[in-house]
Amino acid sequence: MQIKSFLHEDTETYTHVLIDEANKLCAIIDPVLDYDFKSGHTSTQSVDEVINYVRDHDLSLKYIIETHAHADHLSSAHHIKQELGGELVIGKHITEVQKIFKEVFNLDNYFKTDASQFDVLTEEGTEFMLGDIKLSVMHVPGHTPADMAYIAEDTTDSERALAVFVGDTLFAPDVGTARVDFPGGDVDDLYHSIQKILSLPGDSEIYLCHDYPPEGRTHSPVTTVAEQKAHNIHVRDEVSKAEFVKMRTERDATLDMPRLIIPSVQVNIRAGEMPEPEDNGVRYLKVPINTL
Repeated sequence: MQIKSFLHEDTETYTHVLIDEANKLCAIIDPVLDYDFKSGHTSTQSVDEVINYVRDHDLSLKYIIETHAHADHLSSAHHIKQELGGELVIGKHITEVQKIFKEVFNLDNYFKTDASQFDVLTEEGTEFMLGDIKLSVMHVPGHTPADMAYIAEDTTDSERALAVFVGDTLFAPDVGTARVDFPGGDVDDLYHSIQKILSLPGDSEIYLCHDYPPEGRTHSPVTTVAEQKAHNIHVRDEVSKAEFVKMRTERDATLDMPRLIIPSVQVNIRAGEMPEPEDNGVRYLKVPINTL
């Protein structure tokens, strides 16, 4: 089991490629589409680097995994599937997020809220194989109702630490934890979800979806459960639930909405596809006024 991480610098997002080297199989986790907010133009330049890596290493793509419907970057899952194939995986609770944002954006009836845009729906306890790598699924709501963590275990190497892809639930220890002020977020759920992740063995590697390093530190895609428990500024061992809830609630009240939340959510609840073209052949994203 090997993991290659790619940093999308504009959104500070990590896309991870989980690789079974022996069987030449891989999964791509949380891929990003370039999007120029000022012009509304998209580009695949960044994700094409990931695609070229898969091709250059003669890997077969089996899964494209989304940990949740992101609010800070657009997914490139649709483009990857067109180029490399693979099944698109997301947690089954994505239907709750689709229903919330169908109402927020007043989407037409053609937009389905049954998760039919995705290929594989996971839930707490789901297990599936990527060659000799076992993937186990942990439901970790809080940031959104649909967040999932994917735990990768190399079944051929008992000494290899678990690799856990946590989405936005946890950040690096010096950055903290996810916000919960988006529609469907819940601070109590987030605390319990984090505790589930931190109950894994201490050497478990936590692969981050984002890193926002403070001055003096470079970006890093990975930390460990032990490091989080000892040093996370929001949830280290000595922080009580009450303290966490108070901190998170007060902090979220001061935060601006993510720069790309309006385009991102509309695309990501569609599994990375843009809305259908209108009668002039142009695709449009909607902007709700005084709503988010």
